[in-house]
Amino acid sequence: MTQQLAIPWLIYDLTQSAWLLGLAGFLQFLPTLLLIPVSGVLSDRWQQRDLLMLVQILGISISITLTILTFLDLITFEALLILSVLNGLLKGLDMPVRHTIVTHTVDDRVDWANAIALNSVMLSLSLVLGPALGGILMSTLGVKYCFLYDSLSYLAAILTLQAMHIHPMHQQAISENADGWQRFCEGFSYIKEVRPIRILLLIIAIKSVVGSACIALLPVFAADVLRGNASTLAMISAAGPVGALLACLYLSIRQSILGLERLILVSQALIGVGFFAVAYSRESIFSFLSLIVVGGFSLLHLTSSNTIIQSLVADDKRGRVMSFYALALVGMMPFGNLLAGGLAQHMGAPSALIVCGCICWLGSAWFFFQLPQLTLWIRKHLQTDASDKQEEFV
Repeated sequence: MTQQLAIPWLIYDLTQSAWLLGLAGFLQFLPTLLLIPVSGVLSDRWQQRDLLMLVQILGISISITLTILTFLDLITFEALLILSVLNGLLKGLDMPVRHTIVTHTVDDRVDWANAIALNSVMLSLSLVLGPALGGILMSTLGVKYCFLYDSLSYLAAILTLQAMHIHPMHQQAISENADGWQRFCEGFSYIKEVRPIRILLLIIAIKSVVGSACIALLPVFAADVLRGNASTLAMISAAGPVGALLACLYLSIRQSILGLERLILVSQALIGVGFFAVAYSRESIFSFLSLIVVGGFSLLHLTSSNTIIQSLVADDKRGRVMSFYALALVGMMPFGNLLAGGLAQHMGAPSALIVCGCICWLGSAWFFFQLPQLTLWIRKHLQTDASDKQEEFV
């Protein structure tokens, strides 16, 4: 809500510059890019619950500062920039831990695939539900109430983490004396050796760059292209959660990870179609319908990728691999924001989104040729797991 909608809206309202909007997005996520690899190492060494608790405490401090500044009308572009960078630092620490903790809360490995998919759906849904709820608050009460709501939401997260008890079998100290850089290099080498994981991470990075560009340009589309106001932004921001809800209903009936790789290909292509539709739209309702497509297939794309990776990656390297997943997902957002701001400043927001749609299609064309190898890898791991279970039963 704050990073994707409230802060960008305030920045554009204060500066009226698409370039500064993109620059702010770049600087906001740049710390995330730098910290995520470190977070993956910490996730494999320390207790994820304690790391998440630290993030919530620091996060509520930043959110309360934003709330006070906006309620007192003391907010400035510089203050927004500094607090955004601090938020980016916390996001870099948070994401790999939030992804990997799910396997530490589910005792039966048989349930991991469903648990990972559910966790991924929740995280992906928050990326679209947050801006939608923020748009409603902005249009009805004002942008300062977004920050107030965000501050209060941290209290619920802190209480939830306090109530969480990780099973003793998962509370293992992983090589406390091991060199952190060496462990990072081990994770990097593992990804380098397993080509299917590299394929998935690259397609996620492509989607992240163009997807963040679309989100960054929503204030420009609402104000300049659709000739609307905060209510218009609230409307088009709500489209993503509608599509995500439909995607959740579909994912809830899936029983196997096999076939998710084809879903990634279809999603990548249809996200590009949605971008083209939004770029050519001059009516709010058509933009809303187009963004439903973008939101739904974005969630399917990210959830499918996350589920495949976490289900098949080696247990002792999950935290580090998921740090690279977070790096591909969030770490590419600075470049997406910078790309969006630069293109929109020189070509206009619709043309910028058309370029992003073309990048989506090029990515889907490349992924099409990687699909056979990825499918073979998934089948091989599923057969291996089935054999292990059979031997265990015997």
